[in-house]
Order: sequence, then C-alpha cells, then structure tokens
Amino acid sequence: MVKDFDGGGALIEQWLKNKDTVLFLGIWEQINNPDFNSLEFEGIKNEAGRNSFYLSAKKWIKATNAKGLIASAGRYGGTYAHKDIAF
Repeated sequence: MVKDFDGGGALIEQWLKNKDTVLFLGIWEQINNPDFNSLEFEGIKNEAGRNSFYLSAKKWIKATNAKGLIASAGRYGGTYAHKDIAF
C-alpha cells in the first residue's frame, strides 16, 4: 500500500512506533497465532509510545514469532501484512 509513496518504509516504521498499533498487532496475533510469544509482546507493549522506542517489522516478527506481518529482503522483497491488518 505504501510502496509508491516517497519514504514508504519510514511510514511503516512510524506506524509500528505507535502504542495503539502495537496493541492491535498483539491482539490480532493472540487470536490468530497459537505460536505467538506473549512474554516478548508484553515487553514491547510496555516500551511502545516512548520517544526512544523503535520497532521494525523484522524485529517484531523475530521477537514475537508473528505471522501477521511478513518482511523480506531482495529484489521482490518488502513488508507485507495479512489483509485484516493491512486494511
């Protein structure tokens, strides 16, 4: 959705920095992902919203074993989200 915007990657990073976004992603993962790491999520949730907080899609996926976001590098790479999250 943001690939054609100038600085689209930065838009995703700013979106992930928002505490409400982190809460939404956490609830979505708890409902749809039995392998979700809730303990890591609690730590991220407590830090979200602070000025020094930074969360990338890859960091979110690695830390929480998330399935709703997909981040891949390379020629056809990018950050993708499940349709429930994207819209």
